[in-house]
Amino acid sequence: MHKHIEWDDPGSASVMEYFKNDPDYTPPYPGAMLSARYQGRIVRVKVEAYREDDTVSIGSVAAILDRHGRHHDSHFKLTVGDIVRLPDDKRAMEHWADNEEDDT
Repeated sequence: MHKHIEWDDPGSASVMEYFKNDPDYTPPYPGAMLSARYQGRIVRVKVEAYREDDTVSIGSVAAILDRHGRHHDSHFKLTVGDIVRLPDDKRAMEHWADNEEDDT
């Protein structure tokens, strides 16, 4: 069973927005590493399955990073190793915009 996560909106770092006009774009596949944002952190998810019908990746949390690149074992209700669903529209590039505030 997967853990239900309310992913942050990727905003200007949206993977889907970036690739929307790319004819060579391919969907995630087992073994791929994806990134998303959760409660101000970058979360890397290792894909175990991809559901094309609802454009969702199912995978395990491989890493949780803060804006400085430091690794964390957990953040709020998310822990490294958890199985999660990651919709394509919540996938994010890992860079942070220059105008975003630093973690405290």
